[in-house]
Amino acid sequence: MALVTGAGSGIGQAAALRFASAGVKVAALDRTRREIQDTCDLIKRAGGTVLPLVADVARTAPMLRAFARLRRTWPRLDIVFANAGINGVWAGLEKLRPAEWDRTLAVNLRGTFLTVKFAVPLMRRRGGSIILTSSVQGTREFSNSGASAYATSKAGQVAFGRMCALELAAHHIR
Repeated sequence: MALVTGAGSGIGQAAALRFASAGVKVAALDRTRREIQDTCDLIKRAGGTVLPLVADVARTAPMLRAFARLRRTWPRLDIVFANAGINGVWAGLEKLRPAEWDRTLAVNLRGTFLTVKFAVPLMRRRGGSIILTSSVQGTREFSNSGASAYATSKAGQVAFGRMCALELAAHHIR
């Protein structure tokens, strides 16, 4: 069983469809029912099993509700693909508003944290894999300005992923 966040479009949708085509049950999560409906319809039409989940990954209460529904439906997870993310506003430091900075970090970094944190209890008994979508913007030297919030969030995901690997290895979660 796999959970894919940001499953309503792009990389998340492609991953959800690929998991389903391989016979994996997929919990497909995105911000609104409308965003996730197309992915769920495609999986069902192909004969796959899908559980639609609606939550803003940056908000604790909706994520807790989504994970409670997931736990009631499937008592375990084997794969977590923490993919949900936004580009946010790309602007120079003087033009970037604090609220824009906060939203980018909330979705990209806090959302990844909440996804993994709430998934671990469902994975601890059997182990599994956690996949994070980061970016080269979080791992290299930069020549373009304006991506400070995005790059910071992606660098944070890389560090967070390394810490998760260290902490969760004892539970056979990689």
